[in-house]
Amino acid sequence: MILYHGSNIDIKEIDLAKSRPYKDFGRGFYLSADKNQALRMAEQRTSILLEGEPTINLYEFDEKLLEDSSLRVLNFGEYNTEWARFVLKNRDINTKQPCHNYDIVYGPIADDGVTFQLRQYKAGMISLEQLVNELKFSHGITFQYFFGTELAISKLKKI
Repeated sequence: MILYHGSNIDIKEIDLAKSRPYKDFGRGFYLSADKNQALRMAEQRTSILLEGEPTINLYEFDEKLLEDSSLRVLNFGEYNTEWARFVLKNRDINTKQPCHNYDIVYGPIADDGVTFQLRQYKAGMISLEQLVNELKFSHGITFQYFFGTELAISKLKKI
């Protein structure tokens, strides 16, 4: 399968040390099977940094590896409370990172307003179930692939 990564540059080599912490699934390299989602991320990244051009980096990935026992894979097939707890834990700046040891995590993207929603949940203003509904991506369900280890990165082939 082809996976896309939106950026403001062409990525010659993936460097996990350049990944930002406290993202949905932790510090890692994020990709999407949805080219339009990757383009939106590239445009967002470029507008935030005010440099570069929206760039989509393409990678080939054998999805059979998601079933490979040599990789630690976590799969969230839908928005649910387990997914929400996982996102909460990874986005919590008071939690020691990394807070999991998965090579690859697959699951829904949290909506851009996630910080506000997390604060409401932590303050007891909304329930966990309400949090799940609020974190759903506003453009419909869109999934992301997280590659968090060098082993996982080695399974990607730049196209």
